[in-house]
Order: sequence, then structure tokens, then C-alpha cells
Amino acid sequence: MKVYQTNEIKNVAILGNHGAGKTTLTESLLFESGVIKRRGSVDSKNTVSDYFPVEQEYGYSVFSTVFHTEWKNKKLNFVDCPGSDDFVGAAVTALNVTDSAVILINGQYGPEVGTQNHFRHTENLNKPVVFAINQLDNDKCDFDQVLDQLRNSYGGAVVPVQYPVQTGPEFHEVIDILLMKKLSWKSEGGAPTLEDIPASEMDKAQGLRDALVESAAEHDETLMEKFFESGELTEDEVHEGIRKGLLSRGMFPVFCVCAKKSMGVRRMMEFLGEVLPSASEVEPVKNTKGEVVKVDDNGPVSLFFFKTGIEPHIGGVQYFKVMSGTIKEGTDMENADRGSKERVAQLFACAGSNRIPVPEMHAGDIGCTVKLKDVKTGNTLNERGVDNSFDYIKYPNSKYSRAIKPENEADMEKMMTALNKMREEDPTWVVVQSKELRQTIVYGQGEFHLRTLKWRLENNENLPVVYSEPRIPYRETITKAARADYRHKKQSGGAGQFGEVHLIVEPYTEGMPDPTVYKFNGQEFKITVKGKEEIPLEWGGKLIFINSVVGGAIDTRFMPAILKGIMGRMEQGPLTGSYARDVRVIVYDGKMHPVDSNEISFMLAGRNAFSIAFKNAGPKILEPIYDVEVFVPNEYMGDVMSDLQGRRGLIMGMSSDKGNQKLAAKVPLKEMANYSTSLSSLTGGRASFDMSFSSYELVPTDVQEKLIKEFEAEQEEE
Repeated sequence: MKVYQTNEIKNVAILGNHGAGKTTLTESLLFESGVIKRRGSVDSKNTVSDYFPVEQEYGYSVFSTVFHTEWKNKKLNFVDCPGSDDFVGAAVTALNVTDSAVILINGQYGPEVGTQNHFRHTENLNKPVVFAINQLDNDKCDFDQVLDQLRNSYGGAVVPVQYPVQTGPEFHEVIDILLMKKLSWKSEGGAPTLEDIPASEMDKAQGLRDALVESAAEHDETLMEKFFESGELTEDEVHEGIRKGLLSRGMFPVFCVCAKKSMGVRRMMEFLGEVLPSASEVEPVKNTKGEVVKVDDNGPVSLFFFKTGIEPHIGGVQYFKVMSGTIKEGTDMENADRGSKERVAQLFACAGSNRIPVPEMHAGDIGCTVKLKDVKTGNTLNERGVDNSFDYIKYPNSKYSRAIKPENEADMEKMMTALNKMREEDPTWVVVQSKELRQTIVYGQGEFHLRTLKWRLENNENLPVVYSEPRIPYRETITKAARADYRHKKQSGGAGQFGEVHLIVEPYTEGMPDPTVYKFNGQEFKITVKGKEEIPLEWGGKLIFINSVVGGAIDTRFMPAILKGIMGRMEQGPLTGSYARDVRVIVYDGKMHPVDSNEISFMLAGRNAFSIAFKNAGPKILEPIYDVEVFVPNEYMGDVMSDLQGRRGLIMGMSSDKGNQKLAAKVPLKEMANYSTSLSSLTGGRASFDMSFSSYELVPTDVQEKLIKEFEAEQEEE
């Protein structure tokens, strides 16, 4: 195939809700451009996209598919993304390595929650957007209603470039306002016939044409002046105005397609090739040092690897974007992230599971290679002497988690190896071996996301696993001051053990003054601060350790042992075995023995004195609270709000967000365990949510009592 220059390359993400027809559109784009000889179908499980077994099992796109078409001397690189919000990582990755997006709309339903989510990501990344309304041959499709919904959501920037003469089973004609022609297709689709616009449609077409031209002119002063003078622009001038409108996100053109019948697909490819910004026109990204890396054919060679696919009989297929320079077959390169050397022996233009060899690729192009030794997703390869590294893809927070273990405990290492390999394919699968919870936790974007992971482990790796609800990372703290002492004394032949520690514990808050005096049961304890340690805890909060021992009651050399004993108890709190935090400990007295005192004695004495004092200091359990934002259609607002309140959620506010409602709440993590499944059930899959850690707050008394009883029962069983 031809080698394309940077200014001939267009990179496009294909986005849209599940069921919009993205996989079918991919087949049509590839077929119409001649990359494949026959179209596959989702029902037949023979499409270029969705070729992994798990995708064919569920009938869902799970991974993004990278492919290209060649159209009128332009190379269009596409990344077809899953529509489900559970696989949003693929869409986020695609938008970061492409320069524009086509958002496909199901003509039966109009903009759905997936549309809103994907549009929000394009907004965050400032990417141009073209809308394409699909399935116009469905008898439930109402083009004008869908157009109104788009305008209600995204404003006057939504401008039709085409509209159908009629929708439903008889759909086969559109009026192209840019060409000012009628396009009609035979039943098999393909190349359209261009005809004059019928008189019955001329007034409508001319009105929309005027609106399109005026919108295009608004984004260039010279074009605006000409438009006001003559009332018209040439086709090239309209293209230029639309291109500038796309780059500024001041225009969102709307196209008509029927992907299943290949109607409108060629014309849309033509528009994308002529009007979308090329790889040389978009704003370049910065490397990790903050330096701008220009998209320059003649610059130093840097490749950013954004995706890894694991395929049978091949192994790893690594997908990259040429950030700078021109990469040629057989180039020796260096991995900026891992320090290893690599030879890029082969280069391929992508077409799903098909790969077309090419001798070289220029800056801005997207391709893949195979059999690299040590390249992971997110790595950068540079030519020798170049020091670029990229880390600009930011993934959303996890929303669903499960504890995972193999059915056979002996398979633990095998399971971890498989999980780490799978995370290469989808970085939004996060795996944590939690020392605190004593569980291996997998995090994902939803219940279906993690169900897919389990399916792959069991079917691809022949590794049965068990999911369970993860333990909650509670914290323990105290609410008042308390005093305790403990003597550790042990004699068992030879040297004995002796250590006695007297201490006071109290809640710690940032900036509180050093202690001076305490009263317990009418007795006064004066404090003289001789030493102070402030220890930030890795699990949050602090421990303040004060040495106030006078008169040599405890030798200074034993203080680190006392602190070690206290820290041991902080790591396994007395109430539920959870981490303790925000405590100030004052060691004010004790006793030691000239022969039998040692570090272990004072460590145990300190640990036990702290435990007794902690239990007498109004101990409380803290639970993690999360900020939750739910994006929900108006008609489900009441049900969703009631459900959150039933989860001990505190509603913080409501606002409108492009046709949907945005509900903000603070909800305990314990109550969010199955929220993604419940929300989908409540709203028929039409809502989505984000969540992020907010703070630790006291649990209600009844919940605390229940947690303590559960912990005590566990201890007895053990």
C-alpha cells in the first residue's frame, strides 16, 4: 500500500452507545474502501471488529479495534470503540491518540447515555466531533426528532450536512446540503447516484444550506466578510470554515448513514478525508518533561504504544502512534520507560485481525508491530539519543470491585500472571494485593467489565476463580482521652522479661497544641514534652508519639520499642482489626529492671497499654465515603434519588447536563458494592455514574455494633 505523509493522515475515533451499529459501520467502511472483499455481520460472528472469543460470546465489543481505509489519497485511521461504559478505557485511549471523533447515533433512540458519556470525554480532550445518525431504515426512526434532541443537548453548533428524504424501510435517499444534490442508492448500497434536488425539497434544502454556510463562515473573519457581501461561499471555502469550526468545537456536522446497507458510508468517508483536520494540523502533545513534541516527518523518531492485544498463535500485538519522525522496518530503538533495546522488525497498517505490511510510517500515523521483547502499554520507543516519554492518557476512577481467588489455592501465582497480562490489554482493570484487607482485589468500571475478566480467566486460561464482595477498608479512631498502664513480666529460666509502660491516648487533630496537663478520676498528670515524633500513616491520618518520661523511669533507648508496639496495634485496631489513625500517645511513666528489661518487653508492654487505653477512649469506626455523580435521564431521577438515600447516601445537589440530570451525592463505600448493577436495572441501562474517594466519616452506632460483633465472631472461628 501507499506510504502516506503526515498531512494525508486523518485519525478518527468511532464512538457511540452500545447498539448504535459501530461494528457494522466498521465493516462497511472497510468494504467500501476495498480493504476487505466481503462484509461480515455481528450475527455471523465474522466481523473485523469483535473477533475475540469473549466478544462473540457476549455479543458486545470489549476491546477497541484499530483499522484504516484509503479514500481519495487520504489515509483514515479509525479506532472502533466499545459502546458500554464498562469499557470506557478503550474510548479514553482512542480519543487520546486520534484527532477527531465520529459519534454514531441509533436513529431509533437518539442520543443515549453512552452518547453523553463519550461526548463528555471529547469535551474534556477538546476533540472535534462529527455526528452520524445510523439505522435510518428502522421504522421507529424519526430523523427530525433525533436532530432536535442533539440540538437540545449540544446547542446550535449541531448543523446537518445531510437529511433523509424519508426514514423507515423505504429509506434510500438523502439530500446533501454541502453538495446541494440528492444521493440515492440501490438496495445493495455502495456508490450513490447524484441527482438534482427535487423541487419539493428545494426550499428546505436551501434553508439548511444557508444555515450551514453561515455557521462555517462564523469561524473565519475573511469568510464572514465574503458571506455578508455575497451571501454564498465556494465549496472549498465552506470546507475550510467547517474545518476551523470543528477544531474550535464550534460546529458538529450531522451525517446520515445506514451502515447495514452501506448507504451514506462513502460520502461520509469523503467528507472525513477532505474536511477533518490532518495529523499535522492538530495541537501536538507534551512529553513527561513538559516539552512540546511536534508532529514532524523529519523529526527524531518516537513511538507511543497505546494498546496491546494478545492473539492466539501470535502473542502480543503492539499498537503505536508515530509521535514524531518516520519509522522504517528494521529500526533499532530504545525503550524510554524500561531501559531495554528493541528492533522494530515489521510495520503493519491495521485492519482488525488483518495486518498489511508497510515499509515505513510517518509522524501522526497509527500502526502495529509484533514480537517485541519488552514493550508494555504506555511505553515509548525512541531512536538512539532521543529522550521522549509520554504519559498523557488519564483513565477514570474504578467503580466496581471484587475480591478474587483461584478455586485451587496452588494456582495463585498463575492467576496473578494472567491478571497482569490482561491488564496490558485494558489498563482500567486494576489489580491490588491488599495487605490491609488480606485479599486480592480487582477493580473495574462495572459488573460486566469484571464478569468479562472472569470469563477470560476461566475460558482462555483454563483457570477457575471465585469472586466475593471485598472487605471494606474501615479505620478506627478515638473520641476522648484515656489512660492505661501495662506491665509485661515473664520468667522462664535464665534472663526474664520485664517492662512497664504508663501512657495516655487522645484524638489528634492537625495543629493542636502540645499537652500540658490531664485529669483522670480526680488525679492530675503533668506533661513535660521531652521528645516528639509525628508519623504520617501510609493508610491516612497521623500518629503523634510524645516521650514525657522524667527521672529515668524508662531509658530513652526503649522508646523506639514502645513506639513499635503501638504501631503494631495501629495496624490492627482493637475494634475490627482495621487500621487506626489520628491518635496522640503520651508515654509519661513506667518501670524497668536492670537485668530483665529489653526491647521485646517494652514493645509488648507498649502494645498492650495502648490497646487498653484505646478501648477506653470512646473508640469509633470510620468508613470511607465516596463522592458519587450519577448522570440520569429525567424520568428516572426520582427512582435513582430514592435508591441512593436507601444506601445511606446524602444528596448534595442536582444540575442539568446536556439533556440529562446530574445528581451529586456522598455515599458510604459499603453501600456501593453492587451499585452499577442496580443502577442499570433501575434505568434500563440508560444511566451512568462516576465515583471518587472523599473522606472518612464516623459510622452510625448501630452499624458499628454490628461490625464489632462480626469481627468478634470471626476471631472466635479462627
